[in-house]
Amino acid sequence: MALAAAPPSSEIFVFTDAPAKDAHLKGAITALIESSKSVVTFMLTDVTASRRRRREAQGGTLRVMSQLDAQLYRELAQASGGQAIEVTKSDLTLATSVIEDSSAPAVVTLIQAIRKPGKPDTFSFQVDGSMRNLTAYITGAASLTFNLTSSSGTSQGSSQPSGPLGTFSTVGNLRRFSLHTDNQTGLWEISVNSNDPYSLKVIGQSSVNFIFNLMEVHEGGHRGYSLKEGRPLTGGNASLLVTVTGSDAAKLTEVTLVEGSGSRQVNGSIRALGNSNYLVTFPNVPEGEFSVRLRGEESASTTSRSTSAPGSFQRQANTQIKTSSISVSVQANATSVEPGSTISVPFTVSSTADGVVNASATGTYSVRVSNDQGYTSTAPATVTLGDGGTANGTVELTVPGSAASGSAVTLTVEAAKDADVNYAVLRLALAAKVTDVSGPVCQMISISDACPSSSALCSSAQWQFSAQLTDGANGTGIDSVSVRQGNGTLNTSQQVGAAGENVTMVTFSASCCAQTVELVAVDQAGNVGTCRGQAKIEQPTTLAPLPVAPLPVTPLPGITTASAVQTTSTGWRPLTMSSFLWIGVAVSLLSL
Repeated sequence: MALAAAPPSSEIFVFTDAPAKDAHLKGAITALIESSKSVVTFMLTDVTASRRRRREAQGGTLRVMSQLDAQLYRELAQASGGQAIEVTKSDLTLATSVIEDSSAPAVVTLIQAIRKPGKPDTFSFQVDGSMRNLTAYITGAASLTFNLTSSSGTSQGSSQPSGPLGTFSTVGNLRRFSLHTDNQTGLWEISVNSNDPYSLKVIGQSSVNFIFNLMEVHEGGHRGYSLKEGRPLTGGNASLLVTVTGSDAAKLTEVTLVEGSGSRQVNGSIRALGNSNYLVTFPNVPEGEFSVRLRGEESASTTSRSTSAPGSFQRQANTQIKTSSISVSVQANATSVEPGSTISVPFTVSSTADGVVNASATGTYSVRVSNDQGYTSTAPATVTLGDGGTANGTVELTVPGSAASGSAVTLTVEAAKDADVNYAVLRLALAAKVTDVSGPVCQMISISDACPSSSALCSSAQWQFSAQLTDGANGTGIDSVSVRQGNGTLNTSQQVGAAGENVTMVTFSASCCAQTVELVAVDQAGNVGTCRGQAKIEQPTTLAPLPVAPLPVTPLPGITTASAVQTTSTGWRPLTMSSFLWIGVAVSLLSL
């Protein structure tokens, strides 16, 4: 489940003290590891020395992990480039430094190797100037010894917990060696002496790394695909599309396919494509599991701490690759499935030779189908190759109605014959059928309590907005109502409308200092509707002017009255005598 849910190239840690109850899923787990390029490290506690489980007197099986049980975890760790660390529960916290090392930024792998069966061997790795916080891990029996030699010839053995090259600690079957690499760039060596199985891994922090895509090549052209599709190489020649990241000055000089046991290596021919991209072609590939290792050079002007130029670097991919003469492909007609329905997924199994389908091949292949959600599925237990060297089958996958829309299910189809196994991985999105395509509708009921027109009085007054929201009789129903604009108090309640629809009643109360509101309603299908309200404003009251009757004017002795007599003077406005008298009357009234 973690492999299916985590992003690609994740670091996953599994803590367990019990054997696997579902060991039959090993093939599916391996497929997910290879398709996601994730690293899985197992923290195993209290593994017994016996290869068999102890039994109670009544005949029941105790859940105690034997060496045989632990071997399953070791093989999965090996496939991912992780480790199987065996400690006691009391010492478990001492081994969790591995998690801190792996969670550091820009972690790269310089070398990793497994010897099974064990044998004394010497491993070399290149330390470049960009490396920092270099750490070596060795897992193996208690009798294992090692000796580390730096590029300057300085050595430190397993009998020296602290020395000139670093410090190491032992917890369970894990030796963790923290290296001092300052001013010691160049070729380092580590010799391991053990006849029991062991593993070695050296990591550090550096911006310089690489990514690659694996391609099948055969006569008549080539067919390329990324390992993320989860299909191993199916024979024939091979090419890698390699991209060096983190440095514009890095140049690729050597790419090698290294067999898991270390007994065979195949070098490829390199062709630069520009922009730090390289096409690497191999005349053949190792049988079984192998990994990709590269070496290159980087000019001293970039990251090198040493005085030598150019600086050499080395990196190795975590995920193991394996060859297979079986090809498995799926042909899903859709990329999503609706909860509560069943989807048919056709698949094809074929035998290949030199990268092409062997049309004359015959045989019966066992089929195993699994998915990370535990949904019910049916598929044929076996398929038999027919004309053209292929066999077809169909997986029926049933998704329960309770499955959450927006999640996903990862389906794995495995085909095997003898010890040869291949697989196809299909990821399906779960999406409920959409029938509700319209947003909620808002109908205003009332706006009460008008606000004063003067802003100075707004804090002493309140207003209220009421509305009803509905998603219709055929809608999925309103899921949430929130305030997009406005500052106040929102209250909601549920009612049933006349047509049986669910109605959401909303009331919004606010101070008159905030006179607008915008509500957002979202139904369960994700459709959005809005509702807006504006406070009423009180209109100021104005008094009508009192009517004033004209007063009679009594002429003064010796003065003749005339209503339209004007006097004029240059630069002054004309003034009528009657206007002058009205002004005098108004002044007289105001003075009373």
